[in-house]
Amino acid sequence: MVGVSMSQGRRVPGAAVGRTKTLSDYLVLLRRRRSLILGVGAALLAASAALAFLLPAVYRSTATILIEEQEIPPDLVRSAIATYADQRIETIKQQVLSRSTLWRIVEQYELYKSLRKRSPTEEVLTRFTKDIQIEVMNVKVIDKRTQNPTQATIAFTLAYDGESPALAQKVANELTSLFLNENLKTRERHAQETTTFLKRESENLARHILELEQKISAVKQRAGGALPELVQLNMQLMNQAERELMDADRDIRSLRERKTFLEGELATLKPHTPIISASGERLLDSAERLKALRAQLASVSGYLLPDHPDIVKLKQELVSLERETGGSDGRDELSKRLMAERGLLDDLRGRVHEAHPDLIRAQEVVASLEQELKAATDRAAASVTVKPENPAYINIESQLASTNASLASLESTRSNVKRRMAEYMKRLEVTPSIEPEYLDLVRDRENSAHKHQEITSRLMEAQVSAELEVQRKGERFSLINPPELPEKPERPNRLAILFLGAFLAVGGGIGAGVATDNLDRTIHTPEQFGRALQGLTLAVIPYLPSHDEMVSLGRRRKLLGFASLGVVVVGAVVLHLAWMPLDVLWYTIWRKLG
Repeated sequence: MVGVSMSQGRRVPGAAVGRTKTLSDYLVLLRRRRSLILGVGAALLAASAALAFLLPAVYRSTATILIEEQEIPPDLVRSAIATYADQRIETIKQQVLSRSTLWRIVEQYELYKSLRKRSPTEEVLTRFTKDIQIEVMNVKVIDKRTQNPTQATIAFTLAYDGESPALAQKVANELTSLFLNENLKTRERHAQETTTFLKRESENLARHILELEQKISAVKQRAGGALPELVQLNMQLMNQAERELMDADRDIRSLRERKTFLEGELATLKPHTPIISASGERLLDSAERLKALRAQLASVSGYLLPDHPDIVKLKQELVSLERETGGSDGRDELSKRLMAERGLLDDLRGRVHEAHPDLIRAQEVVASLEQELKAATDRAAASVTVKPENPAYINIESQLASTNASLASLESTRSNVKRRMAEYMKRLEVTPSIEPEYLDLVRDRENSAHKHQEITSRLMEAQVSAELEVQRKGERFSLINPPELPEKPERPNRLAILFLGAFLAVGGGIGAGVATDNLDRTIHTPEQFGRALQGLTLAVIPYLPSHDEMVSLGRRRKLLGFASLGVVVVGAVVLHLAWMPLDVLWYTIWRKLG
């Protein structure tokens, strides 16, 4: 330092530097304040080293999960999950990072022991949540629906910052498993809930449709054909019935006129006029010929044998006429059997008691045959009628009978037509009162049926989608990079802290020296001395240190040397621990030098 002996250590007010300082002035300043600069720099360097080595290491274990699209094209099978991937990731994050789940993991792996002792549960869970890092990876793609560029999430990373590498890996594995499992459960649950909801809605609609069908059926039964959609048909049927009634009235009038005419014609004819042949003989009908043959057979049977050709011929003709006229009435057979049974009854009465079973049966048989013979006789008597013989009479009578039958049929038809017309008219009158309720029911049924069909279609799609999720064919999370054991801490960056501390030590020491020198009013240079005395400096006498000052200077130099050596040692340790082992560094340097 340059100065005058008489001014050493003297403070002069107003001794501010008036000229611009040069580099030599700053070098002199650094040499003059070297003790303060080195002290401040060493203190800052020591503080940065302490900060670098005392901060706890934090290790990060990261897992990468890929979001794969569903294997089956969405055009064939549409998934029931309509949300985007980033939305599902955020939803799963909220479910996984719930209070109960996080606290279970904290207790399972004994995380944040010291923090749990001095802080409440909420702070521990907040710290745990901050240590979990989730980042999504987006890429630019073209939307298939809108053909516009958009951002698509293709993967995301899940990381955990732990106190040790093994613990960070375990917790990251646990969180990754929770995310993957929760995604599967969420998708399956969503698909099942969708299927259950649609199935319940389909069943409700089916019940509603069944109730509407029952109501419509009741209305139809109550209406009896007076439905709104049958109005046109009822009008057509009524018009047709009117035409049929007009035709029936016309035909009835015609038949009545014909009936009157035929009755008049029939009244002029005699029914029993005999039929005479061309030779003048009377012609017999089949019934008369049958009577004649029976009489002839009875007369010739008295003098001819049964196998006589005339008897055989008469019997054949008799059988043929009986077949033609409908056969005999069976009274002869009944009479023969009755006579035989009566003879058997008389014989039994002479031989057995009145209570004998054979006698009782014979009496019952005789009584039965007598009843049959009496009924056959009554039928024969009732059937004996006198047939007309006049052909003209018979023809007119048959025409009259046909006309009466047609007239009766037409009158019955006319009654039926009038009844039908009344029914159709009643339907048309009742239709307006039934139409509002019926149309409301039909409209409600059609809407419900359409909605039921739509719900059923969606239910089938939801069932296929649920099966897609069960078989793991839909969109899924795939673990492509499982959490690895971190080899070095994520933070703090000790080397960066040391470099920053060294820079701050140098800058802080120099700054402290400059600031102290600017605040110090002591005179150190001839220029300051001359300005303070407002005169010229004739000579400069260098400062001559004393013996004690020399000894003190030597001690400071030794201390500085030890301090420098300590800095070198600390730097070597820092290099060895934070960056590269010294033996490896030495080997690398020698290899670079060849």
